[in-house]
Amino acid sequence: MDLLQLRELQAINTLVFETLGQPEKEREFKLKALKRWGFDLLFGKKDGKATFFTSQTGKRDVGDVYEEDDIKYEVEEIIEELPKNKKIFAHIEMFEGTAYLIGELREKDENIEILRVPAGAILLTYFKKHKLHNLIEALRNVGTATELVKQRGQEGKPVSFENLPNVARRFLRGAKDLEKEAGFGRVALSYWGENKDGDARFRVSWLLPTIALFDINIAEKADKLLGAFK
Repeated sequence: MDLLQLRELQAINTLVFETLGQPEKEREFKLKALKRWGFDLLFGKKDGKATFFTSQTGKRDVGDVYEEDDIKYEVEEIIEELPKNKKIFAHIEMFEGTAYLIGELREKDENIEILRVPAGAILLTYFKKHKLHNLIEALRNVGTATELVKQRGQEGKPVSFENLPNVARRFLRGAKDLEKEAGFGRVALSYWGENKDGDARFRVSWLLPTIALFDINIAEKADKLLGAFK
Protein backbone atom coordinates (compact mmCIF):
# COMPACT_ATOMS: atom_id res chain seq x y z
CA MET A 1 0.00 0.00 0.00
CA ASP A 2 1.51 3.35 -1.01
CA LEU A 3 1.24 6.56 1.04
CA LEU A 4 -1.57 8.04 -1.05
CA GLN A 5 -3.70 4.89 -0.63
CA LEU A 6 -3.03 4.92 3.11
CA ARG A 7 -4.07 8.57 3.42
CA GLU A 8 -7.26 7.91 1.46
CA LEU A 9 -8.17 5.00 3.75
CA GLN A 10 -7.47 7.10 6.83
CA ALA A 11 -9.49 10.06 5.53
CA ILE A 12 -12.49 7.84 4.83
CA ASN A 13 -12.29 5.63 7.92
CA THR A 14 -11.11 7.97 10.68
CA LEU A 15 -13.85 8.22 13.30
CA VAL A 16 -14.97 11.75 14.20
CA PHE A 17 -17.03 12.60 17.30
CA GLU A 18 -18.19 16.17 17.85
CA THR A 19 -19.81 17.95 20.75
CA LEU A 20 -21.32 20.76 18.76
CA GLY A 21 -21.19 24.31 19.96
CA GLN A 22 -18.77 27.22 20.14
CA PRO A 23 -15.85 27.52 22.57
CA GLU A 24 -17.25 29.60 25.40
CA LYS A 25 -16.52 33.32 25.23
CA GLU A 26 -15.40 33.56 28.85
CA ARG A 27 -15.27 31.61 32.10
CA GLU A 28 -15.40 32.72 35.72
CA PHE A 29 -12.47 31.76 37.93
CA LYS A 30 -11.61 31.95 41.61
CA LEU A 31 -8.62 33.91 42.90
CA LYS A 32 -6.78 30.63 43.54
CA ALA A 33 -6.96 29.88 39.80
CA LEU A 34 -4.98 33.05 39.12
CA LYS A 35 -2.36 31.80 41.57
CA ARG A 36 -2.31 28.39 39.86
CA TRP A 37 -1.46 30.14 36.61
CA GLY A 38 1.48 31.82 38.35
CA PHE A 39 0.13 35.29 39.18
CA ASP A 40 -0.56 37.43 42.25
CA LEU A 41 -3.41 39.93 42.25
CA LEU A 42 -2.14 43.28 43.47
CA PHE A 43 -3.72 46.58 44.43
CA GLY A 44 -1.90 49.87 44.13
CA LYS A 45 -1.24 52.62 41.64
CA LYS A 46 -0.78 52.26 37.91
CA ASP A 47 0.61 55.49 36.48
CA GLY A 48 -0.71 57.21 39.58
CA LYS A 49 -4.24 55.80 39.40
CA ALA A 50 -5.51 53.42 42.11
CA THR A 51 -6.41 50.07 40.54
CA PHE A 52 -5.81 46.32 40.47
CA PHE A 53 -3.12 44.56 38.41
CA THR A 54 -1.10 41.33 38.43
CA SER A 55 2.48 40.19 38.64
CA GLN A 56 4.27 36.85 38.65
CA THR A 57 3.74 34.98 41.91
CA GLY A 58 6.18 36.14 44.59
CA LYS A 59 7.91 38.67 42.35
CA ARG A 60 6.52 41.79 44.03
CA ASP A 61 6.15 42.88 47.64
CA VAL A 62 4.12 45.63 49.33
CA GLY A 63 5.97 48.91 48.85
CA ASP A 64 7.60 47.94 45.55
CA VAL A 65 7.74 50.62 42.87
CA TYR A 66 8.67 49.48 39.38
CA GLU A 67 8.17 50.10 35.67
CA GLU A 68 7.04 47.71 32.95
CA ASP A 69 6.44 48.76 29.34
CA ASP A 70 6.90 52.41 30.38
CA ILE A 71 4.11 52.13 32.97
CA LYS A 72 4.87 52.90 36.63
CA TYR A 73 3.42 50.57 39.27
CA GLU A 74 3.25 51.01 43.05
CA VAL A 75 2.27 47.96 45.10
CA GLU A 76 0.11 48.75 48.14
CA GLU A 77 -1.47 45.36 48.81
CA ILE A 78 -1.17 41.71 47.73
CA ILE A 79 -4.76 40.47 47.50
CA GLU A 80 -5.42 37.20 49.34
CA GLU A 81 -9.22 37.35 49.11
CA LEU A 82 -11.32 38.93 46.40
CA PRO A 83 -13.08 42.14 47.46
CA LYS A 84 -16.82 41.72 47.96
CA ASN A 85 -18.87 41.71 44.73
CA LYS A 86 -15.77 41.47 42.50
CA LYS A 87 -15.29 38.45 40.23
CA ILE A 88 -12.54 37.25 37.93
CA PHE A 89 -13.39 36.35 34.35
CA ALA A 90 -11.01 35.19 31.63
CA HIS A 91 -11.25 34.62 27.91
CA ILE A 92 -9.06 34.00 24.87
CA GLU A 93 -8.36 36.62 22.21
CA MET A 94 -6.53 35.99 18.94
CA PHE A 95 -4.00 38.44 17.51
CA GLU A 96 -1.91 37.74 14.40
CA GLY A 97 -2.25 33.98 14.87
CA THR A 98 -1.39 33.95 18.59
CA ALA A 99 -3.83 33.23 21.40
CA TYR A 100 -3.78 35.54 24.43
CA LEU A 101 -5.25 34.88 27.86
CA ILE A 102 -7.15 37.97 28.99
CA GLY A 103 -8.08 38.26 32.67
CA GLU A 104 -10.59 40.80 33.96
CA LEU A 105 -11.74 41.87 37.41
CA ARG A 106 -15.41 42.72 37.24
CA GLU A 107 -18.02 44.37 39.46
CA LYS A 108 -21.33 45.19 37.77
CA ASP A 109 -20.44 47.54 34.89
CA GLU A 110 -16.85 48.12 36.03
CA ASN A 111 -14.34 45.95 34.20
CA ILE A 112 -10.59 46.10 34.92
CA GLU A 113 -8.15 44.21 32.69
CA ILE A 114 -5.61 42.58 35.01
CA LEU A 115 -3.93 40.12 32.67
CA ARG A 116 -2.93 39.88 28.99
CA VAL A 117 -0.39 37.15 28.27
CA PRO A 118 0.32 34.54 25.54
CA ALA A 119 -2.00 31.65 26.36
CA GLY A 120 0.23 28.85 25.07
CA ALA A 121 3.21 29.72 27.26
CA ILE A 122 1.05 30.14 30.37
CA LEU A 123 -0.81 26.89 29.63
CA LEU A 124 2.46 24.93 29.40
CA THR A 125 3.86 26.48 32.58
CA TYR A 126 0.60 25.71 34.38
CA PHE A 127 0.60 22.10 33.11
CA LYS A 128 4.21 21.64 34.26
CA LYS A 129 3.50 23.15 37.68
CA HIS A 130 0.66 20.68 38.25
CA LYS A 131 2.48 17.70 36.68
CA LEU A 132 -0.04 17.23 33.87
CA HIS A 133 2.51 15.36 31.76
CA ASN A 134 0.04 13.77 29.34
CA LEU A 135 -1.30 17.20 28.38
CA ILE A 136 2.24 18.54 27.94
CA GLU A 137 3.11 15.67 25.61
CA ALA A 138 -0.15 16.00 23.64
CA LEU A 139 -0.25 19.79 23.24
CA ARG A 140 0.12 20.76 19.58
CA ASN A 141 -1.36 24.23 19.07
CA VAL A 142 -3.36 26.82 21.00
CA GLY A 143 -6.12 29.08 19.70
CA THR A 144 -9.61 29.61 21.11
CA ALA A 145 -9.54 25.81 20.98
CA THR A 146 -6.47 23.72 21.83
CA GLU A 147 -5.45 20.66 19.85
CA LEU A 148 -4.17 17.65 21.77
CA VAL A 149 -2.61 14.78 19.80
CA LYS A 150 -1.50 11.33 20.92
CA GLN A 151 -0.07 8.78 18.51
CA ARG A 152 1.31 5.31 19.06
CA GLY A 153 2.71 2.70 16.67
CA GLN A 154 2.87 2.26 12.92
CA GLU A 155 0.06 3.75 10.85
CA GLY A 156 -2.47 1.57 9.07
CA LYS A 157 -6.09 1.32 8.02
CA PRO A 158 -8.43 2.49 10.80
CA VAL A 159 -10.82 -0.11 12.19
CA SER A 160 -14.57 0.50 12.36
CA PHE A 161 -16.34 1.69 15.51
CA GLU A 162 -17.71 -1.83 16.04
CA ASN A 163 -14.15 -3.19 16.22
CA LEU A 164 -12.77 -0.64 18.68
CA PRO A 165 -11.34 -2.19 21.88
CA ASN A 166 -12.67 -1.25 25.30
CA VAL A 167 -9.79 1.12 26.05
CA ALA A 168 -10.68 3.25 23.01
CA ARG A 169 -14.38 3.20 23.83
CA ARG A 170 -13.69 4.28 27.42
CA PHE A 171 -11.63 7.20 26.13
CA LEU A 172 -14.42 8.27 23.77
CA ARG A 173 -17.05 8.11 26.53
CA GLY A 174 -14.87 10.09 28.90
CA ALA A 175 -13.99 12.65 26.22
CA LYS A 176 -17.67 13.20 25.40
CA ASP A 177 -18.54 13.73 29.08
CA LEU A 178 -15.70 16.23 29.47
CA GLU A 179 -16.66 18.08 26.30
CA LYS A 180 -20.17 18.55 27.65
CA GLU A 181 -18.66 20.07 30.80
CA ALA A 182 -16.35 22.29 28.73
CA GLY A 183 -19.09 23.24 26.25
CA PHE A 184 -17.35 22.10 23.08
CA GLY A 185 -15.11 19.37 21.71
CA ARG A 186 -14.07 17.24 18.76
CA VAL A 187 -12.26 13.90 18.66
CA ALA A 188 -10.78 12.39 15.48
CA LEU A 189 -9.66 8.80 16.12
CA SER A 190 -7.75 6.45 13.82
CA TYR A 191 -7.32 3.12 15.59
CA TRP A 192 -5.08 0.75 13.60
CA GLY A 193 -5.23 -2.37 15.75
CA GLU A 194 -2.35 -3.90 17.70
CA ASN A 195 1.23 -4.70 16.73
CA LYS A 196 2.82 -8.15 17.12
CA ASP A 197 3.58 -7.41 20.78
CA GLY A 198 -0.06 -6.59 21.52
CA ASP A 199 0.51 -2.82 21.84
CA ALA A 200 -2.20 -0.50 20.51
CA ARG A 201 -1.56 1.53 17.37
CA PHE A 202 -3.58 4.72 16.99
CA ARG A 203 -3.71 8.46 16.48
CA VAL A 204 -6.17 10.67 18.30
CA SER A 205 -6.61 14.41 17.79
CA TRP A 206 -8.72 16.13 20.44
CA LEU A 207 -9.97 19.72 20.40
CA LEU A 208 -11.05 21.38 23.64
CA PRO A 209 -11.79 25.03 24.49
CA THR A 210 -8.54 26.62 25.61
CA ILE A 211 -10.17 28.67 28.36
CA ALA A 212 -11.71 25.50 29.82
CA LEU A 213 -8.24 23.94 30.15
CA PHE A 214 -7.32 26.77 32.53
CA ASP A 215 -9.87 25.18 34.90
CA ILE A 216 -7.78 22.71 36.94
CA ASN A 217 -10.64 20.22 37.26
CA ILE A 218 -11.09 19.98 33.49
CA ALA A 219 -7.34 19.90 32.86
CA GLU A 220 -6.81 17.06 35.34
CA LYS A 221 -9.64 15.03 33.80
CA ALA A 222 -8.25 15.52 30.28
CA ASP A 223 -4.78 14.53 31.46
CA LYS A 224 -6.12 11.37 33.09
CA LEU A 225 -8.11 10.36 29.98
CA LEU A 226 -5.07 10.79 27.72
CA GLY A 227 -2.90 8.83 30.14
CA ALA A 228 -5.34 5.93 30.27
CA PHE A 229 -5.52 5.60 26.46
CA LYS A 230 -2.56 3.38 25.61
